[in-house]
Amino acid sequence: MTVVAVLGAGKIGELVLSGLLRAGWPASNLLVTARRPARAEELSERYGVRIVDNPAAVAEADVLAIAVKPQDAGTLLAEIGPKVPAGKLVVSLCAGLPTSFFAARLPEGTPVVRVMTNTPALVDQAMTAISAGPHATGEHLAVAEEMFKPLGSTIRVPESQQDAVTALSGSGPAYFYLLVEAMIDAGILLGLPRQVAHELIVQTAIGSAVMLRDSGEHPVKLREAVTSPAGTTISAIRELENHGVRAALLAALEAARDRAREIAAQSS
Repeated sequence: MTVVAVLGAGKIGELVLSGLLRAGWPASNLLVTARRPARAEELSERYGVRIVDNPAAVAEADVLAIAVKPQDAGTLLAEIGPKVPAGKLVVSLCAGLPTSFFAARLPEGTPVVRVMTNTPALVDQAMTAISAGPHATGEHLAVAEEMFKPLGSTIRVPESQQDAVTALSGSGPAYFYLLVEAMIDAGILLGLPRQVAHELIVQTAIGSAVMLRDSGEHPVKLREAVTSPAGTTISAIRELENHGVRAALLAALEAARDRAREIAAQSS
């Protein structure tokens, strides 16, 4: 089985590591690098994986999963770039960084696959978008899919769409959590105990998401099925529209996409 090294085991790196282990990936085939010794010891004890330094990871792994913060990627690549064999697959989980960023710092011909996943990977419900860099083949994409399918769903997209993916699904869980938080507060305002409001909204969110996924219906049709003439739902929707919720979401996602582009520009 492929040996994967996760370089930079922060939140996203640990998501990948734990997901691979849950999928049956042997701990002996997973290597981890961490900048802080305490973090390295924590991961070793929790998952039984071997902690190595960056040069050892490059030498031993078949796939290098780069999971450091975008602003730290340049420093990491300056260290490992000269040591990476040209044919070794590099998988980037660095939000906002294009594959060209890696190509400029790695040997000519190094295959790079850009990946954007999200935190529902913790419960094997991630949405992961995968894009090929110039030297990545279908075989390289298949390896990346093998790594991330255990975490949820995967989709292949052109790299030009990755900033939009970052805005929509990479950051997306935060938008839903914010909405649920606001609806729980509204339930409290309406006189419900917090725990009751929490249970009502969370299960409503889960049920609605499953209907969206499994029914195959357009969200407009599903919304209309709940929206009776002169009823309670249309009154609430009118207020949401009056307060510009739809326009606010459009503006928010554009801001997230633009920030992803800024991160890439600042790192180049």
